[in-house]
Amino acid sequence: MAAGGISSLIFGRLLDKIGPKVMLVAFFLGAFFAPFVFFGKFFFATIGMILWGIGLGAQESLLKATLANVIPRDKRSTAFGVFDTGFGIAWFLGSAIMGILYAKSLLALVIFSVVLQIAALPLFIIASKKQKII
Repeated sequence: MAAGGISSLIFGRLLDKIGPKVMLVAFFLGAFFAPFVFFGKFFFATIGMILWGIGLGAQESLLKATLANVIPRDKRSTAFGVFDTGFGIAWFLGSAIMGILYAKSLLALVIFSVVLQIAALPLFIIASKKQKII
């Protein structure tokens, strides 16, 4: 949580200076938490937790700040509700699958985690260009 809070401040400032492209960096870094956490000893697991915090901090702050800029003021509450609902459903499904994979194969769990997070980046870029935020 400390890494998430600190990275939110840093990436928030970078978002203000550089723009939404900084989100891609934050999400890319966060995507690699799993190999460090599941395959590393204490030092590498700590790096993994920091990467997790970076990804979580970016999702919690940068996405909502960006959404606020592209959603009309009178639709923001609904947009945030839809976003949080989708986010929660995806988090639940991903966690359930990762729980099943944890019991079967740590390698499969790590591959699933990294591949899905990296695969989301092009979708984010496409959606961002359609909204003209990147």
